[in-house]
Formats: sequence, structure tokens, C-alpha cells
Amino acid sequence: MQIVVDDLRGPEIACLLQSHLELMRSQSPACSVHALDLDALREPQITFWTAWDDGGLLGCVALKTLDSEHGEIKSMHTTKAARGRGIAAEMLLHLEQHARTDGLNRLSLETGSQDAFLPARSLYNKFGYADCPPFGDYELDPNSTFMTKAI
Repeated sequence: MQIVVDDLRGPEIACLLQSHLELMRSQSPACSVHALDLDALREPQITFWTAWDDGGLLGCVALKTLDSEHGEIKSMHTTKAARGRGIAAEMLLHLEQHARTDGLNRLSLETGSQDAFLPARSLYNKFGYADCPPFGDYELDPNSTFMTKAI
């Protein structure tokens, strides 16, 4: 598997992100969906990676720099066919290493609080992320779980 910085121009990633947005919208009320679209992911404070194997897209993840010490994990998603193979764990470790190299010392994220998001919350717990209050521009929301980790 290769994890590469992606320019968000390929049709495969457009399709994957559309699927990600549709899934998020099907699981949470519109006001509680914080997933980013292609244009938002192209902001300069965001680095976006995709994971590939034999030319096939496996998943994606993004790091949004909030300030000189704090980053946010965004758009973590694996294709349906790639789930259960450890792809998300590999992408998370890759993102954490990049964040450390960039001088960040804290990573945070927002994910859903519904049962459908239990696999995501379990993955983050496994890697040392703990529940925290809302951060950045987020507000308390019963449909959101906020997590953080010192790195």
C-alpha cells in the first residue's frame, strides 16, 4: 500500500468523497455533518492523503492545521471493499507522523455519536484518542463526539 499526498483532481477521489458525504448525511442531521467537500479540502491549511494498492483507491484522510501546535483529523474514510484490512490504522499512523514532523503536539477530531460511528470511535480509542470538549469552531452537539490526543 502507498499513501500519497493527493491533489484532489482524480475521478476516483471525487467519487470516494461523494460517497463519504452521502454516508455522513444519511447518518446525521444536516446541521451535524462536518465532512468537507472537494473545494473545502483544497484549503492551504489542509494536507490530504489517499491510500492506493495496485492502482486501486483504498481510502483517504486529511490533516487540517488549526494553529502551530494543534491539528484536526478530517475526512478519514476507507472504501467498502477495503474495510477490515487495517487501512484506516495505517493512514492514521501516517497522518500522526506527518503532524509530529510539522511540529504539532495535539490532534483532535469530530465524529458521530451514533452507533454507526462506533467503529471509528473504537479505532481512535485504540490509538489513544480520548473524549474531549468541542474545539476550534465546533459547538456542543448531541450528534458529535469530540476526541483528542497529545502526540
